[in-house]
Amino acid sequence: MNHLPRAPFAAAHPLSLLGVALAALLGPFGSASSETPEAAAPLEEVLVTGEQPGPGTWRVSRDGHDLWILGTLEPLPKKMHWRTRDTDALIARSQEVLAPPHVDLHFGFFKGLTAIPTALHARKNADGETLAQILPPDLYARWLSLKDRYLGRDSGVERFRPLFAARELYVGALEHTGLSSEKSVWKLVQESARAHHVPVTAVDLDITVSDPKGTIRELEQIPRDPDVACLARTIERLETDLGAMRQRANLWALGDVAGLRALTYPDERAACFDAVASVPALGDQMVKARDQLGSLWMTAAESALARNSSTFAVLPITELLQPGGALARLREKGYVIVEP
Repeated sequence: MNHLPRAPFAAAHPLSLLGVALAALLGPFGSASSETPEAAAPLEEVLVTGEQPGPGTWRVSRDGHDLWILGTLEPLPKKMHWRTRDTDALIARSQEVLAPPHVDLHFGFFKGLTAIPTALHARKNADGETLAQILPPDLYARWLSLKDRYLGRDSGVERFRPLFAARELYVGALEHTGLSSEKSVWKLVQESARAHHVPVTAVDLDITVSDPKGTIRELEQIPRDPDVACLARTIERLETDLGAMRQRANLWALGDVAGLRALTYPDERAACFDAVASVPALGDQMVKARDQLGSLWMTAAESALARNSSTFAVLPITELLQPGGALARLREKGYVIVEP
């Protein structure tokens, strides 16, 4: 079984190509944003360090039963230590903790091993082409500028397909900027649940991959134009949105939900989703998985609300803030929502 990353472009194992295709590009369980990135703030944000409170929790209630939802954000400042006292208290008095929704890929151990060479081959351009040969000259110049800044002398990435070059560039930029997608708030929530003996309920969508090699080969069928568009959108975001990323991370660390709500949330994953979805077999699976994951979480949340006096859950804060997100759907079902 392969547990897929909850953050875009976060996995490094060769078989994470399957994750990129089927889960990491999906977002939590909604459509990837297509907003145009805004220009970064003229003054560079200074990332917070030390112990910080993080955001409050949303309270979903009906008939004396509460669901407390903590909104998480990635990336976050690497040197920040999240203060968990309030969250610990909520978890301690809850009867259940709902895990963030994600996709589990299942394939046989030996099938997975035999698929690794195929995965390594699939992330490279056909016929040994380099990015300099396949990207438009102006886009390649922008890529090279960011690559030199965030990836240094890494020449191997020049032979990667644009989709996977985008992943390397994004991770390198976060590292360089003092941000990290590895600082998981969910891990701290899990530790608190264990300490207080509160059971954790997984909200997983299981997908069995009977032919890992065949699925990876389908990635090689991604047409050139959408493949390049994924890298172009990632470059655009890193050129214009890194300052805002830092600002969002600071606002989250300080618990400023109003400030977070006032910002836009551009997402290069829309173009990367479209690139993978341009292969009909993969696109059908991805859209189906996205819809199923949303329904799965809503069912789990309503069931927990019905049986527990208090339940604690974790969701990406973008899912909580967007107009058609999980809170909007719960509100439509008659639940009372109290914001932090």
